Amino acid sequence: MLATALLPATDVLPLLAAAASEVDLLVARNQMAFTLGWHIVLACFGVALPAMILVQHVRGLRGDADALVLAKRWAKVSAVLFAIGAVSGTVLSFEMGMLWPGLMGPFGDVIGLPFALEGIAFFLEAIFLGIYLYGWKGLPGRVHVLTLLPVVAAGLAGSFFILAVNGWMNAPTGFDLVGGEVTNVDPIAAMFNDAVWIEWLHMLLAAYLVVSLTVAGVYAAGMLRGRDDRLHRLGIAVPLVFATVAALAQPVVGHLAGNRVADEQPAKLAAMEGAWETEQAAPLRLGGFYREGEGLVGAIEIPIPGLASLLAYNDPNATIVGLQDIPADERPPAAIVHTSFQVMVAIGTALALLLGWAAWRRWRDGGWPLERRWFLAALVAGGPLAVVALEAGWITTEVGRQPWIVYGLVRTEDAVTTVGNLLPGFAVLVTVYGLMTVGAVVVLRTMSRRWREGEEPDAPYGPPRPLADVGVDDEDWA
Repeated sequence: MLATALLPATDVLPLLAAAASEVDLLVARNQMAFTLGWHIVLACFGVALPAMILVQHVRGLRGDADALVLAKRWAKVSAVLFAIGAVSGTVLSFEMGMLWPGLMGPFGDVIGLPFALEGIAFFLEAIFLGIYLYGWKGLPGRVHVLTLLPVVAAGLAGSFFILAVNGWMNAPTGFDLVGGEVTNVDPIAAMFNDAVWIEWLHMLLAAYLVVSLTVAGVYAAGMLRGRDDRLHRLGIAVPLVFATVAALAQPVVGHLAGNRVADEQPAKLAAMEGAWETEQAAPLRLGGFYREGEGLVGAIEIPIPGLASLLAYNDPNATIVGLQDIPADERPPAAIVHTSFQVMVAIGTALALLLGWAAWRRWRDGGWPLERRWFLAALVAGGPLAVVALEAGWITTEVGRQPWIVYGLVRTEDAVTTVGNLLPGFAVLVTVYGLMTVGAVVVLRTMSRRWREGEEPDAPYGPPRPLADVGVDDEDWA
């Protein structure tokens, strides 16, 4: 069952009797963008950090006491971020219904299943993370480490269910429209839509890249300050394995995602490329700024004929439709989309080159090039840059879909709430999120201070670590 009839949004949304003001639409979109952009970073840690903890814990059970210490500390950090992420995730759930009744009203039965399953995954992750945290006090090591497996699995499953909803917004399916009414609902078909798998894999790799580089960057900063001990090196080495795999795989997955966009959302592709005129065998242009009616200004053109067409369609002679040939009321904000896309690709390419070189050095020399201060500095910058690339990718995806909230069916302006006066609530939300950010920083810095003062220097089981290896005299050991 496919939603093939592209009916006017007013026919699909009989529940809305009045149109929202442009101000309320702008506020609602910015509020959703703000909360999603804030939450998605925490969600990355819920998805990726448990796997890194698992690796360290397994190493610890094989006799590496430093790895056990890192596993315990990272688990505490994970708990703090998970608790804060639970708050921001709950806010997002309410926002979907309160800000966008034109989406959740008609289509709640269609996309309700992945939301429900995500809630179950969230609770399972919370339960087993709690068991893991308290398990340090009494569970045997081999039993204790197994409690991490549901945490890892729940994080992966939860991310899939959320991406299933976003994939459906880009490729709506699993229902029919009869006389403007949503009928013949198939929530399974809706959840396993055409866009979900590539979106999920793309996001999964981005999450691992963000978290692994952030964690590695913390210990790289410590090494730059003179704390060159085994714990810091191990705190870099394990995340770097995850980061390298994610960074080298991401261009391939991104290419496949781009192929889907080219086939299904030509307006988004045109905005990403900054293409104003339709071109066959289109060349690849890097950088520049999009100007309505002209296309790219100041871009660098790669002298390989048809390269953009090849990347988009796997055919150097394929035609890329320009925004000029797309109805004006169906064009996304191309300047924003092109800029965010270029930022994402530039950062992703730079990180892939950096980590590819580091992996080559590790293969050639038998170890990561941690003796090079510029490489440590690059790792420190890598975490924030990966976050920027993550946010830029979401901007490309969501702004590039505009003016549709459900692609080809429902316009964003027709789905927004008509309650009005949204600005005060947005202001309160920004304030609360600012306080949560400050609180998270304070808590994590307090934990770091206690660790560098020598609290819990040894792992709860396994070989003890000599005090000389603990580094209690260091100025900032964490």
